Amino acid sequence: MVFSDLFFLFVFLPLFFGSYMLATFVDKKIFSSYKCRNTTLVVASLLFYAWGEPVYVFLMLGLVLMNFYVGRIIDSDTPHRRLVLNVGVILNVLALGVFKYASLTATTLTLLGFHMPDPRIALPIGISFYIFQSISYLIDVYKKESPSQRNFMDLLLYISMFPQLIAGPIVRYGTIASEIHDRKVCMRDMADGIFRFIYGLGKKVIIANQMSIVAEQFLVNGFESCTTTGAWIGILAYSLQVYFDFSGYSDMAIGIGRCLGFHFNENFRHPYCCNSITDFWHRWHISLGSFFRDYVYIPLGGNRRHQWFNILATWFLTGFWHGASWNFACWGLYFGVILLFEKYTLMKSVGSPLPTPDAKGRPRYRKVMDYIPSPLLHIYAMGLVTLGRGLFYFTDFAQMKIFFVKAFGGAEELHSYVSITAITDHFWLWVIAILFCMPVRQWCYNHLVQLVGEESQVARSVVFLSRTVLSVVIMLISVTLLIGETNNPFIYTRF
Repeated sequence: MVFSDLFFLFVFLPLFFGSYMLATFVDKKIFSSYKCRNTTLVVASLLFYAWGEPVYVFLMLGLVLMNFYVGRIIDSDTPHRRLVLNVGVILNVLALGVFKYASLTATTLTLLGFHMPDPRIALPIGISFYIFQSISYLIDVYKKESPSQRNFMDLLLYISMFPQLIAGPIVRYGTIASEIHDRKVCMRDMADGIFRFIYGLGKKVIIANQMSIVAEQFLVNGFESCTTTGAWIGILAYSLQVYFDFSGYSDMAIGIGRCLGFHFNENFRHPYCCNSITDFWHRWHISLGSFFRDYVYIPLGGNRRHQWFNILATWFLTGFWHGASWNFACWGLYFGVILLFEKYTLMKSVGSPLPTPDAKGRPRYRKVMDYIPSPLLHIYAMGLVTLGRGLFYFTDFAQMKIFFVKAFGGAEELHSYVSITAITDHFWLWVIAILFCMPVRQWCYNHLVQLVGEESQVARSVVFLSRTVLSVVIMLISVTLLIGETNNPFIYTRF
């Protein structure tokens, strides 16, 4: 089951919130706790996950049970805490490796001359996300940044919570630990959560799904006859599709969480407004970037020693996490090399110290990039990001080679009528997609505050009315587009 599905929108979600409201009433009148609410959320999450693949819900339950006992042992101050942690992490990684990388391992060994039959194990949806949450839980308990969970159902709630179960964001245990048994939901939270959910739905259905049609027109259906212009239009459409697909899911997850009293961290901050690749990765899939920084890059040595190796190793694993195909590893190394380049060029400090120190009292310097016009930096960054999408999209290296040859002038034709109509026929789609890559909502709100004041009744009324109208319009358009839609999965559910 996915969020952008009519059954989820008009059957599952209403039934869940109806049950959750009843559970809230029972908790307040009888238990004075969150027992019924949490149980309702766990049951709904398991049903949500089991809807598409009921067998793998037992895999998730088994892994949660294993992590529950490993976390308890680590938190017991046993002299073997480090050993127990390593065992727990290894078991989680093994589970991910068997279900995600067994086929790739068999295929690679066969190509190298060591015949190994392909086990053809189906990939459980969302396994990469909930395995990473499990690992972060164990490590945070080991580092005493969070206490171990004493109730299995509460840990199951954290791992299996359906808003972020199948495609993130990767929620750290410490982020919501206190909210498992102490969360408040006011009318403002509900309004913010509902609007955020509908806004994310619009990103997915109105923009991402429609951009996928343009991308497939050049990168799938018409790939053999694709022109140079067509190759660029196709990969640009795919770049927009990926962003609105994944950020839309994150918005929907954050919105549902907010309605339940959980505050998930932001996962995207307008990444296509970046002025460097370093800046891009500070804005894109923030929860994954922080995971690899805290649990891979820093333990390897971070900035202290062998920094170049740590960066490349971290980005190799980041790429490999995205899929069981070597193109993803190449994609990760591609960005690792660029980040190394930027660190020793664009990010290098030059000149005399600035008059004002940083927050810690250390001297601040201008960087090389401060002397380069922002539009040039933006073109540079988006050019490299778009090229990277070619590595990300094509799992077949032969097709990837053909794409890059076509993109750099090796096609039979530079452009064609099909390329032109892909722009003209979808002109407003391109305009809306590019516009909403930018912080439009924040701009509008800032201008409103400047006109009438942040706390004024006028500002609150305008915001409420604007959100209501926009939500109704987005919902109507989205439902209309979903009627008759047979395939609209989120891209990141397969990772």
